[in-house]
Amino acid sequence: MPNIQEIFDEIQKLKEEKKEIQTEYKDALKNANEFEETDEKVKEFKEKKKQIEGVTQNRMGLRYQRFEKIKEEIKEKEEMLTDLAMSELMSGKSLEIKDKNSNEYEPVYKISFKKRT
Repeated sequence: MPNIQEIFDEIQKLKEEKKEIQTEYKDALKNANEFEETDEKVKEFKEKKKQIEGVTQNRMGLRYQRFEKIKEEIKEKEEMLTDLAMSELMSGKSLEIKDKNSNEYEPVYKISFKKRT
């Protein structure tokens, strides 16, 4: 079984290859006949969509502000839930969560690495 460093090195090598292929792909797209024209149209549509969303958000006023506040609260509560769950797991307790329909939820673990600064 490979060790963590070997797997990490393989991932880094694959990421380099992916980056090379992605560069080739972008170059190929630039040479495609209608790509740039279509890309410009997409940018125009995205800008128009943002404008429409802004107008709609302004029309909704306080209701839309409440929506944004709820999104922030959910994010904060999810972080709190994660912290509490980690604490309980570290102390050897098992976790059991159910929603209002008695559906059971189990924790999902994820570990990722980031470069030290």
